[in-house]
Amino acid sequence: MSNKLTKDERLRSKISIDALFKKGKGIIKYPIKMQYMSHDRPVHQVAFTAPKRNFKRAVDRNRIKRLMRETYRTNKHILSEKDIPAQAIFFIYIGKKMPTYANLEKRMKGCLKELSHKAKI
Repeated sequence: MSNKLTKDERLRSKISIDALFKKGKGIIKYPIKMQYMSHDRPVHQVAFTAPKRNFKRAVDRNRIKRLMRETYRTNKHILSEKDIPAQAIFFIYIGKKMPTYANLEKRMKGCLKELSHKAKI
């Protein structure tokens, strides 16, 4: 598997995102909230966001999303190893302060491990 976040792995469909927030389940590992649900695509699809309410400057929001994308990309193997069905996943940064990479990576790993346990059940 490629270690790149490909176009197929990005969650872009408005219909899928709406369904995800209506029917999906959530996991919170502060400062990351993760919404997820199974879907019929062959790969896991992900999206990332940081709220304008907490970070007024676009540069800050973009940096947070870039950090979250990188931590997901480097740890997505956690989901591949467990043979769980493909998921639509939406990561939301709910913290109030600018995160460090180390803290985000620790929380991202926690989210992905918990998802791999819950999705198998």
